[in-house]
Amino acid sequence: MMTEEDRQIRVAAENLLSGSVQSQRSSYQRSISSINRDYVVSEDLIAGSRHNGRMSPVRRFFCLLVTFDLLFTCLMWLICTTIAGENITTALIQQVVHYNIQTSLFDIVMLAACRFIILLLFYGLLYISHWWSIALTTATTSAFLAAKVYMFNWSGVTQPGFQALLIIASFVLAWGETWFFDSRVVPQESQARQWIINAVDSERSPLLRPGFDGPPSRMAESVGNFFTPMDSPTHSDDEEPRAFRRRDTRSDEDVSNKIPTMPPLTLQQIDEYKRKAATLMEQAHHLLISNDWKTITTTLEGDVISAVNRSYGKVVRIEGIVEAPASQLLDRLFEWVEDLPSWNKEVTDAKKLQIIDEDTDIVYQSTKSFGGGLVGARDFITLRHRGQCGDYFISSGVSANSDVPHRKNYIRGENGIVCWATQRLVTQSDRKKNNCKFIWILNTNLKGWLPQRVIDNALNSTMINFMSSLRAHVENLSPSFS
Repeated sequence: MMTEEDRQIRVAAENLLSGSVQSQRSSYQRSISSINRDYVVSEDLIAGSRHNGRMSPVRRFFCLLVTFDLLFTCLMWLICTTIAGENITTALIQQVVHYNIQTSLFDIVMLAACRFIILLLFYGLLYISHWWSIALTTATTSAFLAAKVYMFNWSGVTQPGFQALLIIASFVLAWGETWFFDSRVVPQESQARQWIINAVDSERSPLLRPGFDGPPSRMAESVGNFFTPMDSPTHSDDEEPRAFRRRDTRSDEDVSNKIPTMPPLTLQQIDEYKRKAATLMEQAHHLLISNDWKTITTTLEGDVISAVNRSYGKVVRIEGIVEAPASQLLDRLFEWVEDLPSWNKEVTDAKKLQIIDEDTDIVYQSTKSFGGGLVGARDFITLRHRGQCGDYFISSGVSANSDVPHRKNYIRGENGIVCWATQRLVTQSDRKKNNCKFIWILNTNLKGWLPQRVIDNALNSTMINFMSSLRAHVENLSPSFS
């Protein structure tokens, strides 16, 4: 028989279990609400943004709605005319040439045409965002339709239902356009405009502010600098010695979504990759010695950011002084690429998939999504080649056309010509310090979408942050440099 003490313990356990379940349900509901809210914000941001000066999607839909208004009104007028037993020629003569507000419905068509011309002129061509134009057209339409209902000779038509439907449809469409412009076009474009202004405020500020999180542009070998860091380990447990394994804090979905592997290469593929790598080195060296670079900005640390346009797109470069021997620094970055996430917190995964020879390999890099899902997670398969051309020690890269499977929830980006390069300095003082010039060239298609102004600002911030991380990493490695 259950004692009083056992009964109290059982009641306490039931209360604890009930509270735990309710807490979990509440947490789940908050998570779903947060996900839905981020999704809505992201969709609104996309719809309100202008890409390369083009009309925003939400404004384009508004212009289509205005066009639909005119076409639908014309169609309804033709139906009313046909039902009345008139042909088009007779109807035009009676309702246009001999116009009378009491018998003609063509004035409703002309009213829709006036709305079409005025709204497309101000909101499509002039691209204004003020409400006065649509307020004027809607108020005029409402007043005229009210007068039309009062003055129209309803007894003179055999089937007044279609005439009444035409007037009601014109009234509803006019107010529908006003509602859509006020509740969709203006808020979403203002939201996108404010986000872009905030993103351009400072080169060192994050690409996206909290609450938003984005299509994309061109980046370099360490493409992940464009993104925010992930809290997952650099490598899987199977790839690290037991003594160096860290606790895996990823969710079950992340753990199951492992870094893909690459099937073994055939001799033909190996020869093709070697030829491509040799050509890539020449192209990278040509960019390094080019005189076409135009300076964009100079940072407080003295790093110079510049850009050049090529047939394959815009290429961006940053160069600065790093306290490390040129050849040793380049070799370290090339050989220890899998350590990249440990010092560059904006890269989530880095793994060598194939080692073709001592100076050529194929690597995998991935990044986390940012902007609340506006720009999803990206991954890259890059063919790299190391060598020396003139005074430069170069680690060049380009996307590899391989059979590496796509990773769930990741978008496969494409690298153009990208490279890390170091150059010995000529001054005696710099030689004593073992300083070198470090250059990072970026030309990457993220397979996404963002306004070009935001992309350019993000690249500047990315390169500046990368140089800071590199200098901190080199400072930690300085004892290993001879």
